[in-house]
Amino acid sequence: MARFSDSISAPSVLIFDWHGTLVDTHDAMFSAMEEMLPQLEELDLVERLLPEEKCRTADDARLVRYIRIFRRLHPRILAERRVSRTDIFNAIFGEGRDAKLIAHKAYNEAYRRHFGKVRPFQPGAYEYLSALKAMGIKLAVSTNRNREFLDKELVTVDEGRWRHLFDATVCADDVTEYKPDPEVILKTLEKLGLPADERAWYVGDSYVDMLTANRAGVAGVFYNGACWESERINSWFSFRDAPSAILDSFEDLLDLLALLERGQPDAFRLAPADVRPRPFPPPPRPAPRVEADWHPAVVKLIRPSVVLFDWHATLVDTLDAMYHAVDDMLPEFHKLDLMDRMVAPEDSKTLEDARLVAYVREYARLHPKVKADRKISRTDIFEVLFGADQEAKQIAHKVFNYHYRNHYGTVKAFEPRVRDVLEGLRRLHMQVGVITNRDREFFEHELAAVEETGWTDLFEVDVCGDDTPLRKPHPDQLLLAVQKLDYPADPSVWYVGDSTTDVIAAKRAGMTAVFFNGAQWDQPWLNRIFPGTHKHPDKPDVVVNDFSEFWALVLACEIGPP
Repeated sequence: MARFSDSISAPSVLIFDWHGTLVDTHDAMFSAMEEMLPQLEELDLVERLLPEEKCRTADDARLVRYIRIFRRLHPRILAERRVSRTDIFNAIFGEGRDAKLIAHKAYNEAYRRHFGKVRPFQPGAYEYLSALKAMGIKLAVSTNRNREFLDKELVTVDEGRWRHLFDATVCADDVTEYKPDPEVILKTLEKLGLPADERAWYVGDSYVDMLTANRAGVAGVFYNGACWESERINSWFSFRDAPSAILDSFEDLLDLLALLERGQPDAFRLAPADVRPRPFPPPPRPAPRVEADWHPAVVKLIRPSVVLFDWHATLVDTLDAMYHAVDDMLPEFHKLDLMDRMVAPEDSKTLEDARLVAYVREYARLHPKVKADRKISRTDIFEVLFGADQEAKQIAHKVFNYHYRNHYGTVKAFEPRVRDVLEGLRRLHMQVGVITNRDREFFEHELAAVEETGWTDLFEVDVCGDDTPLRKPHPDQLLLAVQKLDYPADPSVWYVGDSTTDVIAAKRAGMTAVFFNGAQWDQPWLNRIFPGTHKHPDKPDVVVNDFSEFWALVLACEIGPP
């Protein structure tokens, strides 16, 4: 897929980005990011996340939403391992310079606990760099990495063979601003005594790198070692900031230099053909994430006349208050005699469930990974811990409510267009309601507070956890809702929720179960939590990953089969 501008000039210097271009430090980087992002609240950065409507791309908006809610990276980013922390911070904070400085500082603190593992990003990197050096091209590194990290990684990678290849290196703490500010490139050129012009190439693997090159007035060369699709790359750039070349490997880079040498025979001290190494393979394509895909043919779904929604983590985000309350309540399980009422390991649905039970029993708190993931509700937690023990779950819900009173109040729409979807359903003459395990005192406050104006006018019916003797996953709440609407419990009633308990409740009520996969579980995980076994038979009728997918599904049923 290599391509380049006809007007590109032969380089006098190649300035490289570090991570994702010359070296692979993904393990340390993603470990540091996963340690740093849960700190966003205490760093006072949650409210400084870029509003979704101001994000540059739809992918950036989804990333902001995911980090705002779950305080961790989107699973697709973790699976693909293609983007850098700089790209992430620029996507989620935009031009918020102070927010990015705080985030970079927190990241660096975390990175100190993980860095050191570094390997060439592409096989033969040393041989290609040595060939470039032999051609008389100056080599340099300009990176957002701090000096303490780059210097150690330089002496570590490839057994230290790279140390003498570079004529200059400039790090984030050598300048006053992070990329995309051009200072890291301009200071490099100043060190080398070279002008900032088209004969200086900045080779990097991200949009931010190309934007930095453009602002520095040098040629941007996009190194597509992450194997992005052409359409995806094209969507990032305008005509003004498009890179001068897009290359998939260092072999492509040598091919381009050989082509330029034909038109400019004196451009290099030695011709590329005289020094280039044997070909090395390009970087391998990242393993694809197995996306959730449980959409049956639309004709198998009955058009909904009634759509009932779960509240928390489906329509709204109240995760902060929920996890704070769970943290406060678990140490009380000892005096409430709940520890001995937890399920036996052999009765757990999955190995992960058994581990969660064992951890809570031993430490009286959630496993750090559960808290980091922020993907499981208190109802699901209680189902995992207590299984069919209704009395234990009622005690747990009661003590949760006691602590929730100290934290609740802040409530946000799960996605920006949720209200539009709810209003759209009503325009289609569908009845809309909410079913929640939240007690009424909390739900009514949150219903009136969401988006500052409240959503009290959007629902014909609501049923809370204390409106029936049994909460989800029992179907009582769903059955009460349709009873209030004077409508039968049948598949033309859709229940949309984000948890296994929501799916179980819908199936037991005889309704269509729509699993809202806002947590972005992949298909293998969905297969594990909905195994379809004799003991755990309930599976969703359909899975949607966001409200745009849900709305498309509704419209498809509205139109009907062709």
